[in-house]
Amino acid sequence: MVFTMAAPPLSAVADLHCPGCGHYVPSPSSPVDEAAHAQLRAAQARIADLETQVRLLNQKASAAVDRWADYEDELGKLRSLVSAPDTAPAPPPKQLPSPSEPPRHTPSPTRTSFLQAGTNRLSQLLSPRKSSPGLRPAPLRNNSSSVSVVAPPLLSPAGSAATAEDLMEALSREQSLRKEAEGRLSDTSKEIEELSAALFEQANQMVADERRARAKLEERVGELERRDAEKRRRLERLETSMARIERVRTLLREKVEVQTVDEEEEDDDDDEERETLEDGDEGEKLLRDAEEHKPPPAP
Repeated sequence: MVFTMAAPPLSAVADLHCPGCGHYVPSPSSPVDEAAHAQLRAAQARIADLETQVRLLNQKASAAVDRWADYEDELGKLRSLVSAPDTAPAPPPKQLPSPSEPPRHTPSPTRTSFLQAGTNRLSQLLSPRKSSPGLRPAPLRNNSSSVSVVAPPLLSPAGSAATAEDLMEALSREQSLRKEAEGRLSDTSKEIEELSAALFEQANQMVADERRARAKLEERVGELERRDAEKRRRLERLETSMARIERVRTLLREKVEVQTVDEEEEDDDDDEERETLEDGDEGEKLLRDAEEHKPPPAP
């Protein structure tokens, strides 16, 4: 619903009395009061101008809504004629109401919805004007008139073609935006599917590479384990050989020691024999000497 601001006409009484509450406003006695009253008059003139514009817009909106409802009715009848059998008599075409005659048909739900949409759109268009600072000056809040808000009745249709074209243009714009959004959505879905496929392929490739690397690593570990086992066997054989060498060395050392002891014993025996022989030789010599120096026996 569109709300209009109604203000009383400018007159000499408006200079002395508040048009809203009837409070007496003294005549300007200083330049400041004169400036305030000048601003008040300018605001009232602006309000009157805006009211005129709102009335014209209401008339255009009501005419556009009426004509749109007539178009909807005509379309419904044409659709019913198309769906009916060809032998059925065609009803006479409905004459569109003239701008001077008010519409006689009952308001349909479609008409009511379009009326509400049109009034809401006009309210949105007029809301910045109502909230503009020029209409509500701060210094004149106590002296300015209180603006009453009234809802004017819908007037006869006039100049509805422009509003209908605006509505059709808005509808086509919305449809184009919807198609564009659907196209973007489809493109985004395709990109997501492509990215998902690429990610899955990359993941599979990474898994395959990881498996191959793991297989190579396991093969390398197995080879190292085999080498380690072979080294251990070689080390055990080497240790066994070293133990044998040590045993042989010990045996050889013992044998050498035994031989040395035997040789020493043999040397001792030889020395004793030699001494014994030498002692025997000396005894024989003494015996010979004794025999040689022995006196002859007595007669």
